[in-house]
Amino acid sequence: MAKYDSDDRTYDASAMDDGQPVRRKMSAGHYLATRISSLRPPMAKVENPLRILASVNRQQWLFFLVAFLGWTVDALDFFTVSLTVPELAETFDRPNSDITWGITLVLMLRSVGSITFGIAADRYGRKWPFIINNILFIILELGTGFVQTYKQFLAVRALFGIAMGGLYGNAAATALEDCPQAARGILSGLLQQGYAFGYLLATIFARALVDTTPHGWRPLFWFAACLPLLIIIFRLCLPETKAYTERARVRREEGDISKAFISEGKVALKRHWLLLIYLVLLMAGFNFMSHGSQDLYPTMLTNQYDFSHDAVTVTQVVANLGAMTGGTVVGYCSQIFGRRLSIITMCILGGALLYPYSFTSSKTVMVAAFFEQFCVQGAWGVVPIHLIELSPGPLRTFVVGTSYQLGNLVSSASSTIESKLGEGFPLPPKGKTKRYKYGLVICIFMGCVYAYLILVTLLGPEKRGRRLDAAADNDLAEAAGHETVDRVLHSGRISGTGNRSVSSDGEVERAKL
Repeated sequence: MAKYDSDDRTYDASAMDDGQPVRRKMSAGHYLATRISSLRPPMAKVENPLRILASVNRQQWLFFLVAFLGWTVDALDFFTVSLTVPELAETFDRPNSDITWGITLVLMLRSVGSITFGIAADRYGRKWPFIINNILFIILELGTGFVQTYKQFLAVRALFGIAMGGLYGNAAATALEDCPQAARGILSGLLQQGYAFGYLLATIFARALVDTTPHGWRPLFWFAACLPLLIIIFRLCLPETKAYTERARVRREEGDISKAFISEGKVALKRHWLLLIYLVLLMAGFNFMSHGSQDLYPTMLTNQYDFSHDAVTVTQVVANLGAMTGGTVVGYCSQIFGRRLSIITMCILGGALLYPYSFTSSKTVMVAAFFEQFCVQGAWGVVPIHLIELSPGPLRTFVVGTSYQLGNLVSSASSTIESKLGEGFPLPPKGKTKRYKYGLVICIFMGCVYAYLILVTLLGPEKRGRRLDAAADNDLAEAAGHETVDRVLHSGRISGTGNRSVSSDGEVERAKL
């Protein structure tokens, strides 16, 4: 029995009328009963990845590149604290667990930025909110490099969290909403690896800049503040995305642009509020997975296993090479096997690798780190396009960014939890340095996270292949009127008729007319 979805709601197609499904809303029980069967791989025919990438035009590549670089710098700026926890603790005469509150505050306040900048990007366009985000990165990274007290450090990192929260949804929309449908999976995987690439760069720059000058850890933050300037110049040279421009044309046709945007938002929230709650729960699991496996890992290597700074750097580089490989490969494969099945498979494999990842005390841990982060970021590689395809069009940047950042809020204390739990499993001290079984804590913590994420992903929907243009957006059509959208976009009928293509979840989307 198929499920049809012409307006982002699920319908039963047990009856047909003139070859078309009779649209009856599916019951909750029936929906749950299909969660296992809907994981069946669609085995969609996908071209050679090089040929797919060649189909992306010049402007689409530029949009992708500026979004990728923005996300890379976003991650780099975040990890500057994670990689300097011992040095910061020494400067401010605080334990490591107090310094990790600087990480926790960033995670907690990112949702404020996602709401503010997400609404701004959906109302005013992707370009200027993106630029303002990067200006704030410059100011706040410089500020972190000049703080003199622990309270100043927490205050600046709290403000940085607000700025940081606004970028993810904008970057995802900029990179993916105009790209060809066949290229979505692989570009999603590549985009998400901006996070791992930023982590890799932060690791390298931390090794090069921390404690190599009389200024200690500060040059790392000063250097990181320079990078957003290049991205600002790049974004200034590009226009708005085609998908946003189409929406802006429809809103201008209605006269009052702000009123039109509010009307679209009300329709979207009324129709998709349950989906928004689900996306927050999903992203909470993803953020627990990434922060739980990464934030305290360098501390574990140095504190528990006595790795040198060079050995930690090499291990982190190897792990992030695995992450970038996994995100790209699994993102591409999700176009063939489906978004949900790809995520669940990576969680199962990642869980199987937890023991060698957290209990290997020799340099061979690099192998486990490579494949563990292959799985972690392999699952994450599906996230950008999965969120984009599930999100309602009028609030795409807001929903993608806010679900991601509210998930971050839920998981914001992950590094502090691990640090505090680790203090309950002490090891013999080395001189004046207290040592803890951080590996045990990471292993148990991540096992729970993987189990949760498998369950939530299994229960969720999937819209692989959904059209993202304004002509196919029924929320926009309901708010502005079908005739208005037809007249502005010259795209014929958009109210549910026309050709259809079946998604991996059994849901049917209208193919491009």
